[in-house]
Amino acid sequence: MTSAGDASVRRAVEDAHRREWAAVLAATVRVTRDLDLAEECVQDAYAAALVEWARGGVPDRPGAWLTTAARHNALDALRRAKTLRSKLHLLIEPESRPDSEPESKREPAPTPDDRLRLVFLCCHPALAPAAQIALTLRLVCGVPTPDIARAFLVSESTMAARVTRAKKKLVAAGIPFRMPAPAELPDRLDSVLTTMHLLFTTGHTAPAGPTVTKDDLAGRALDLARMLHGLLPDEREVRGLLALLLANHARRATRTTENGRPSLLAEQDRTAWDQKAIAEAHELVLGALRGGDPGRYALQAAIAALHASAPTYAETDWEQILVLYDALLAIWSSPVVALNRAVAVAMVEGPATALAEVEALEQDERLAGYRYLPAVKADLLRRLGRPADAAVAYERALALADNDAERAFLTDRLAQCRATARAAVRAALRRANRAS
Repeated sequence: MTSAGDASVRRAVEDAHRREWAAVLAATVRVTRDLDLAEECVQDAYAAALVEWARGGVPDRPGAWLTTAARHNALDALRRAKTLRSKLHLLIEPESRPDSEPESKREPAPTPDDRLRLVFLCCHPALAPAAQIALTLRLVCGVPTPDIARAFLVSESTMAARVTRAKKKLVAAGIPFRMPAPAELPDRLDSVLTTMHLLFTTGHTAPAGPTVTKDDLAGRALDLARMLHGLLPDEREVRGLLALLLANHARRATRTTENGRPSLLAEQDRTAWDQKAIAEAHELVLGALRGGDPGRYALQAAIAALHASAPTYAETDWEQILVLYDALLAIWSSPVVALNRAVAVAMVEGPATALAEVEALEQDERLAGYRYLPAVKADLLRRLGRPADAAVAYERALALADNDAERAFLTDRLAQCRATARAAVRAALRRANRAS
């Protein structure tokens, strides 16, 4: 252990919460088989860490310390419950609690990682798909409720209520903490894939906070995707998801400038991209596209791989990317996909055509409050030489952005457009004066 002051202890606990929460919770659920009880025991362990680490120093392995503390809390709670049932003569069901039952008997089928097991638990078909994803992001991944709400394009209060209802329903159903049987996998796999993708997206481009990315979240999603691929190596959509995450994560070192501002794809140093990850993604994409009509993750992975493999931005195969977006929209009518497709349309058919499509998307209520819709519109207007209109759109994007780095980028673009618009007005006035 290392001694530490109160401030450094708080930082250590906060860091352990970001890095270790999912693993600690998963290990505790394995003991309790009760999600509410496990979450309470883990919260108590983190609270105890603030006191114990200040007294005895931060442990060399914080995650192990927290897991041990949470498991002890869980076993104590289970023993108290057992004693209470005994005293109240409520032994209606057979006694087979985790504190007395051998692990080998309780869990006949091993799983690669308890975190993956917990993901499948949260993605039980007893819950609605949106609730499965939200619960997993909150409990397994530790994503804050406001960030989940932004990912789903709903209010924070709506998302908080959704997570609470989902947790209560899962606990009330008494669903066991185990990997689903092979016959059960199809009912849960799509939600598991969607959850991992949303987790990665939240880390790849943080909805809020001081930085563009949250590499710990993105890395956690990539780890889970690798575990899932190891469990289901022949599932084409699992290959597609892993390929998509690899192709995008390969660019992580170049996605911000030295001052922390977002770096556009056209400006990124491609020599700094992770070529090993890109090559792995390419092989996975080939496997995901074989054997029938591709799914949405295979198609998204193919798009990401084309971006990653282009020697320069100008040499990107935008025509093929547009074809892939058309195929993706045919099987997944997401307005976000349609917005991304408009970016490709701008490169193939010009910004005017793309602007018409973006303006049509402004009527889609599902994109209300989506910060990238006005940002894309602003960029198209800027490219069309309409700086005053672009400034209005940038103002709208700025009002919706909570990420500090993105706000700084949008503020710069807004200032540039305003300056260009003012210069255009002055030039027009000078021409008018000369003509008069």
